[in-house]
Amino acid sequence: MKKRKVTLLILGGLILLFIIVTVFNTMTVKSKQPLPYPTKVVFNQDEAIEHLAKAVTFKTVSFQDRSKFDFEEFDKFITFLQKSYPAVHNQLEFEKINDYALVYKWKGSNSSKNPVGLTSHYDVVPVLKGTEANWEQDPFSGTVADGKIWGRGTLDDKIGVIGILQAVQYLLDEGFKPERDMYFMFGFDEEIGGDEGANKIVNTLKDRGIRFEYVLDEGGAIVEDMVPGVDQPVGVVGISEKGSVTAELSIEGSGGHSSQPKDHTNIGRIASAIAKLEDTQFKGDLRGPGEDLFEFVAPEMSFGMKYVFANKVIFEPVIEKILLGKPASAALIRTTIAPTIFQAGEQYNALPEKATAFINLRLMPGDSLMDVKKFIEETIDDDDIKVTVTGSEASKVSSINSWQFKSIQQAARNVYDNAVVAPYLMFAGSDAKHYDIISKNTYRFLPVQITSEDLNRMHGTNEHVSIENYLNAIKFYVEVMKEAAK
Repeated sequence: MKKRKVTLLILGGLILLFIIVTVFNTMTVKSKQPLPYPTKVVFNQDEAIEHLAKAVTFKTVSFQDRSKFDFEEFDKFITFLQKSYPAVHNQLEFEKINDYALVYKWKGSNSSKNPVGLTSHYDVVPVLKGTEANWEQDPFSGTVADGKIWGRGTLDDKIGVIGILQAVQYLLDEGFKPERDMYFMFGFDEEIGGDEGANKIVNTLKDRGIRFEYVLDEGGAIVEDMVPGVDQPVGVVGISEKGSVTAELSIEGSGGHSSQPKDHTNIGRIASAIAKLEDTQFKGDLRGPGEDLFEFVAPEMSFGMKYVFANKVIFEPVIEKILLGKPASAALIRTTIAPTIFQAGEQYNALPEKATAFINLRLMPGDSLMDVKKFIEETIDDDDIKVTVTGSEASKVSSINSWQFKSIQQAARNVYDNAVVAPYLMFAGSDAKHYDIISKNTYRFLPVQITSEDLNRMHGTNEHVSIENYLNAIKFYVEVMKEAAK
């Protein structure tokens, strides 16, 4: 009996110690958010609205088939920029690289410092054929109605191009002079990879020996209801983007009449391979940019959620299980598998002699193409299925402890003082990946507060941006240029 009491006392003491330590960890978590200094930027809003609305009317559409580009529209857009921003074109150095990639250089007072670059793109995705009637406003009208600017590019990404140029114009009017050189770089084929736009800009600047402190591109945004336990909107700044890989699974064998099939046909074996991959999945691991995100938002969480994340070492398996429960959060912590194309057969009563499946995978930083190929081959366990893997690995992970990241965070807080600004891992691709080779850090952030519905509109129907969001984007670009000068 006495021994049992001692055991209970020891157990109780351990539980009490556990509670004390974990609660202490929770209570001592410090916010990583800088104090905001509310922006005082004031400019001609009507003119700014008119400029973005007009920019949308140019059909600068990127097509996978480059022969479909209507470069007359691209020429008209460039002419529009020159007419709309005369001070920018008169006081900054301006050049066209590969005819349509645009580079502006604002010479600073101290050429010994590495420059900062802001980049966006002015090409847009096509409007899906047959969906034109679903738009409330014509997709290339630039209509201003109900407090919104409508049309393709209002969110992705003419808002970035026009927002940056409006900010430069404002600073020129204010007599601002940057200390370090600043570059503003606008691609024209980002939607199909940026090989002729951003890539050519990078190669040109690399040959000139240019190396940036950081480059800021589009990417994350300020999103509501993004993180459980956080009431404020969360502004996510991409510090890396996932790699994009295409895996091709193919098998060849005898076809024949469908009346005498083998137990396992070519279609069946490819289907089985895909099922195995979907059932197995890559292991989830809260590390890298995904872990950084929660370190930044944890101090702003409600007590229960803060308790869990403040004691991540203990609760990590539980956290990972929760994150794996939803596609959006699962993508933060693992390489994803998405079968997208299946090709087999031509006639209903003939067995196909070949079956092929294509799978799109988005790679976590640290996972390589070799890792993917090995994982697929070991998982499907079928020597007759040929596995080919092509694509790109994740971009490098940029610093979150540097002045570069902090200047972006501060600028965002100056405009959106109630937002929690944190690093994250970008799932999609951007032109930023091209700049990795000539920049210490590359960041991805679209300075607008949007909903999940807005995210779907970026490449979908009824793309638009609220006037308030657009004007705030201009203010952010002003603030980030000022912060870069400090």
